[in-house]
Amino acid sequence: MSANILDAVGNTPLVRLPAGFDPEVKCEVLLKLEFMNPSGSIKDRIALHMVRQAEKSGALKKGGRIVECSSGNTGAGLAMVAAALGYDITVVIPDKMSSEKIAAVRGWGADVVITPANVGIEDPMHYTKVAGQIAAETEGAWWPDQYHNPDNTDAHYQYTGAEIFTQCDRRIDHFIAGAGTGGTISGIGRYLKKHAPNCKIVGVDPVGSVLEHYWRTKELVEGGSYAVEGVGEEEVPRAWDASVIDDYLVVNDKDSFLMARKLARATGIFAGGSSGFNLAATLRYARNLPADARVVTLLPDYGKAYLSKIYNDDYLRDCNYLEGVSASTATVGDLCSIKNTATLSPNDTIAWGIRQAGERQVRPLPVIDNDSLLGIFNEDKAIDLLSNGSDTSAMLVSDCLDDSSILVLDVSQPWQDATAALTSQDSVLVKNSDGYSSLSRNDLLRSLKRLNHTH
Repeated sequence: MSANILDAVGNTPLVRLPAGFDPEVKCEVLLKLEFMNPSGSIKDRIALHMVRQAEKSGALKKGGRIVECSSGNTGAGLAMVAAALGYDITVVIPDKMSSEKIAAVRGWGADVVITPANVGIEDPMHYTKVAGQIAAETEGAWWPDQYHNPDNTDAHYQYTGAEIFTQCDRRIDHFIAGAGTGGTISGIGRYLKKHAPNCKIVGVDPVGSVLEHYWRTKELVEGGSYAVEGVGEEEVPRAWDASVIDDYLVVNDKDSFLMARKLARATGIFAGGSSGFNLAATLRYARNLPADARVVTLLPDYGKAYLSKIYNDDYLRDCNYLEGVSASTATVGDLCSIKNTATLSPNDTIAWGIRQAGERQVRPLPVIDNDSLLGIFNEDKAIDLLSNGSDTSAMLVSDCLDDSSILVLDVSQPWQDATAALTSQDSVLVKNSDGYSSLSRNDLLRSLKRLNHTH
């Protein structure tokens, strides 16, 4: 039995990738399931270790506040540690990170500051600069500064590297992983180089990051943008030890995301984008290895943090990572393929209707009685009632009904019917086997981009 949640950090499983996952790979590929740490990522390890070391040094005192910049996972790990140990915490996160990650950090009670992702490293609004400023202006604050903190690297040297080596029965030929702060590959790499000197350490960088180019040339170039989270960098972190790395690969966003989806559907392992990123690089590298080689890579975080991105078909189509639907055969249903369905009964409370309108994002919200469409939920009237202090939990949807005519389309109708309808109104209802969803002009603008007009 563990004394508390922090005792559950580490000792994650190492599992074998099923043979045949990639027919061109003949060697053994092992996956370290780091998403099985309690907050859902490998960053729990450094969060706990950095906090404990700061307590020992006196940098973090009882009643103090932790302030950190994070792509989400370190923020989550630190928020969990802070909650368990009684510290306040502020996490600064760039706006490109998934909504699920941001919500999780808030769920642990952290104060979250969102900064623009598309600013340079020297910009005062860059998330590292904002975190440093908040820490400097806050009495009793401690800034872990994971990118330049040696305890980041040390956590992986002491714990992650040792675990991998033990789980492999002291035999490992190749270790492959991406770098963001650099602590993971540097700490594990140092451990493996000491205990398995012939093990090759291979770094992975996203297209747009600067680390691979710097490793090869010692030249720092201007970075570009990329969507995969938790890896890559626009500067050279001091936690990154280039000397332990023997080779470097580059992987793009599309290959990363599609590999994560393939892993989930072929093996049941539901991991995040950086996991697909690591695995895509690992398989490319492993295709040239002999059958008796053993390769280890990391799956840093969990797929549930990316339901709105990697595991969202519409998001991937918007990025041109999935094929669009043929314009010659597309239907209304293809334009709202993952829209929520929702209905109200006239006997539901208005409070419930307000909640459904917000949570389900179906507008207009249909009111149904015995499979008959009575009308739509009148949001304007609901707003008036709330403004007047009315008790909407004691009032029925039947008192907030707009029975004026609204166009209803069927999912099987040609997509052009939706385009025609939305030239004269802001939204329509779409009937499907599960109920009703809605399609607005904004939805239409997004959806039309997914149509493939190639003949």
